[in-house]
Amino acid sequence: MKQVVQNYKSGELAVLDVPVPGCKPGGVLVRSAYSLISTGTELMKVSEAGMSMLGKARSRPDQVAKVMQSVATNGVPATYRKVMGKLDSYTPLGYSLCGVVEQVGTGIDDVKAGDLVACAGNEHALHAELNWVPKNLYTPVPDGLAPRHAAFGTVGSIALQGVRQGEPQLGEVALVIGLGLIGQLVVQLLAASGVRVIGADPDPVRCELAERLGAAACGDPSSAAVETAVAELTGGHGVDQVYLAAGGGSNQPVELAARLCRDRGRVVDIGKCRLDLPWNAYYEKELDVRFSRSYGPGRYDPEYELEGRDYPIGYVRWTERRNLACFLDLVARGSVDVDPLVSHIADFDDAVETYRRLKDGDLKAVAVLFRYPEHAAEAEPVAVAVPAVKRHGGGVSTPGRAARTPVRLAFVGAGNYATSMLLPHLAQRDGVELSTVVTTTALSAANAQRKFGFAGATTDLDAVLGDKSIDAVFVVTRHSSHAELTRKALLAGKSVFVEKPLALTEDELAGVLAAVEESGNDRLQVGFNRRFAPLLQEARKQFGTRTGPASLRYLVNAGRLGHGSWYLQQGAEGSRFAGEGGHFIDTASWLLDADPVSVYAVATSGNEDLQAVLRYPDGSTATISYVTTGAPGFPKETLDLVADGKVLRLDDFVRASVYARKRWVSSRLPKARDKGQSAELAAFIKAVRTGGPMPVPLESLVATTAATLAVQAGLSGGAPVTLARAL
Repeated sequence: MKQVVQNYKSGELAVLDVPVPGCKPGGVLVRSAYSLISTGTELMKVSEAGMSMLGKARSRPDQVAKVMQSVATNGVPATYRKVMGKLDSYTPLGYSLCGVVEQVGTGIDDVKAGDLVACAGNEHALHAELNWVPKNLYTPVPDGLAPRHAAFGTVGSIALQGVRQGEPQLGEVALVIGLGLIGQLVVQLLAASGVRVIGADPDPVRCELAERLGAAACGDPSSAAVETAVAELTGGHGVDQVYLAAGGGSNQPVELAARLCRDRGRVVDIGKCRLDLPWNAYYEKELDVRFSRSYGPGRYDPEYELEGRDYPIGYVRWTERRNLACFLDLVARGSVDVDPLVSHIADFDDAVETYRRLKDGDLKAVAVLFRYPEHAAEAEPVAVAVPAVKRHGGGVSTPGRAARTPVRLAFVGAGNYATSMLLPHLAQRDGVELSTVVTTTALSAANAQRKFGFAGATTDLDAVLGDKSIDAVFVVTRHSSHAELTRKALLAGKSVFVEKPLALTEDELAGVLAAVEESGNDRLQVGFNRRFAPLLQEARKQFGTRTGPASLRYLVNAGRLGHGSWYLQQGAEGSRFAGEGGHFIDTASWLLDADPVSVYAVATSGNEDLQAVLRYPDGSTATISYVTTGAPGFPKETLDLVADGKVLRLDDFVRASVYARKRWVSSRLPKARDKGQSAELAAFIKAVRTGGPMPVPLESLVATTAATLAVQAGLSGGAPVTLARAL
């Protein structure tokens, strides 16, 4: 089997072939699914290994003291041989993983082969394909919890034990210093306990993440922001607890803790930071300084960890194993969300390169997971192809011919959306002629002709596509027919406006693009109208140019569908999100000025309420919450964009605001919400009339459609979906 190892003398990292461990009594043999890199503890060890011998000695004075004692006892030559022999050997890395039980040792009756378990221990939960894990260092994974999330079990237990040491109570205020992986988990655990949390970290990205995960306020520890937040939340008394989750050689964390803690408050050391306690400050407040020992009671006790002797629950409520099970339960119930902490998932075979990138700073990460080639629940990440747009005669958008005046339009479909949201904007528009309406039933065509003044009405699509006097075709039918009708209209040489969705499957999307390549006609627009909404356009202008990564939240209070709605025909018409979700993905991508590179989606039972998290090339994220169970009186769409110390807020296309150095607030719209249909249609008609570029590049339309399809793929596969762009 393969295992990640390091030579502490030379600093060499390697993935070695080593023998498979035996399955001893009192434990289980586990095949790894995901293992978590501790970007704090492990990177510190990796960095130390790259130091000179003098640097190693300075970083580990405890070990130097042991060496000096050995010299006094055994002499210099023997000690030298012992130390060099220990340094010049491979040591393992890793201590937190999730995997599948492959073999059960004698004396084990709580799990069986094939069960999913989370494992702990820097000697038993290693970055290796197989590990033998004793009974008290594993626990079964709750049903429904993804293996990559269960791999956080050990670091979650460390954070949980730290919080237990602080003894938080409802209504208290806590300060977490250091917002790395452990600090982010401490923030969530405290928030779940009813504690208001303030975070301190010099990294603004980590501060923003902690606020999204439950912190009331965060800021740079050297700025006044943290002290101001503490004063406001505590009435000037100071926080009840401080959790030191920072590392490094600075004494700033313990000094900040003393300054911001209340009289007789508690200071809990979880990380490994410098602890030069300023005596006067700690004495005058009589601060209670506590240490948190790793995963909890049982740690470093060989009788507990290796021999499986449990502590009676009546005397020791929370042991290592019980902490591990408790944390997994919190994640499974949604009280703690570890997914936003996953910065990168690397294949196990790429372990050495991943460590190098982390050490050199090329990979900025809170949490990194290794994914192993063989495991039960998530063997391979799901991928959805984003097809390359290939045009006849080259890769440049095909100029359209300038249309005659007026521009002659045909409508395929005349349902509720067409007659309420599109045709009213076109019927009275100068320079537009409604030529023909095509429907499957004669009466609906006649009604549309009478109401909007179409010159003709028919049920014969081929006659319309063959009419050379028609410049553009609107496809406004049910979802299942969009791709095929679009394909036919493109092949007929028409400019096409198709309502969302463009396609319901990857094959349908590929068929549309094949028509573009075959005909050389890329004159296509999908009805993603929100980017054209005047209110959102002005808010984006007021927000200004963005320089750093952004966080976007889009809540869609979609509501329940009426009985008998054709949207409920998911077998034929696709899911509700497949039909409507492209609106929100397109809006997010337009605001972030990029196309997504991955999608992660989770849903409630029945897939009615779902969360889709999209990642973008510059590190930005967009979270779309599409819910059907909200209150009918709550606005349908609310959006927040946060970046560069600014916030853009959109309230259901009625009001918008930008919070920056100068606050901008729109005036309330006097009439109905304008979601951009009129401006979108004007842009499309202009492009058809002049032969200029379509309002939205075809590549963007394809990327949005692929991302919408990826949501369904992610729900089915339970894994992040990579949007793989074809060349």
